[in-house]
Amino acid sequence: MNKPDNLCMAPWTHTYLSPQTERRLCCASREPAQSFTQYIDSDAGDNVYTPQSLDEYWNSERIRRVRRDMMNNIVPAECEVCDKKLLNTDVYRDYFGHLFAHKYPEVVASTDETGYTTMKPVSWDYRFSNLCNFKCRMCGPMLSSSWETEARKAGKIEPWMEPAVKKQISNYQDTQIEAEFSQAVEEHRIEEIYWVGGEPLMYEQHWRYMQRIIELGDGPGLYARYNTNLSRVDYQGVNLYNDILDKIRDWQICASLDGVGEVGEYIRTGLKYDEWLENFKQGLGHARNRRMMRIDFTLTTPGLFEVPKIIKLADIYNYKMYHIRDETLFFLLI
Repeated sequence: MNKPDNLCMAPWTHTYLSPQTERRLCCASREPAQSFTQYIDSDAGDNVYTPQSLDEYWNSERIRRVRRDMMNNIVPAECEVCDKKLLNTDVYRDYFGHLFAHKYPEVVASTDETGYTTMKPVSWDYRFSNLCNFKCRMCGPMLSSSWETEARKAGKIEPWMEPAVKKQISNYQDTQIEAEFSQAVEEHRIEEIYWVGGEPLMYEQHWRYMQRIIELGDGPGLYARYNTNLSRVDYQGVNLYNDILDKIRDWQICASLDGVGEVGEYIRTGLKYDEWLENFKQGLGHARNRRMMRIDFTLTTPGLFEVPKIIKLADIYNYKMYHIRDETLFFLLI
């Protein structure tokens, strides 16, 4: 049974949610905004908050059409970022294929001619809020509550930041989104999680749900990815490495760092470089290979002069480094 070259496993296995509860096929999908425009959206939102539950989105007409196209080896317009490699040479389609190609027979068996599937997502990128303790110079309010606070002080209120709308979003996150994720955990159907934010290690949900997955005996089947500022590796007596990552099948941490010492702390307001380095070194002590601990490097003007220092760190600690041109573009340097 041959899988079409242009079929991505994401529409059958993966679900994405932004901090403002915007849903997409994945974080690289170019879709019309539901309510509030994100940087990669193909059409702007109308700024009227109209959230969709996962059940409403999962077999909606758009997603069924995407599945039909893929089954017929057609590249949907939503997927041009991967197909044309607009942001990266290592594309998400290949990533999901690597993880879930073995599920293709289930795709065929569970999907009807309309694109409706009885499969449920097993891969999750749920960004529970924009909670973040940093104000990085390449970021903004949608992905950082610290930047949101600064924007409010300056009177730069975006539509999703209006008090009534913000309350709606928070209520939806606390009820619908928590219920969706919790149900998946309790039903033993989470195989892959991408923890990103905001700052995911500031999320109480991260610590609670990861511990619950382990309690349920599902750790040996779980792969977890992190994109984190690595300012915290302990929470209420629980250590990220000892108590969580050592108890799951596989993991990868992409730790943000754009310069060392004072320059790094200038670029990422909130960074304490010495603490970051200790947290990173702690992770290296638990990593089983060089892939598991990596640095995400965002190229900024002051960061241009930091490249040799970051590469030197890579040589000293034998980790892999990524060069990021913007929030989503990752290139392997060494």
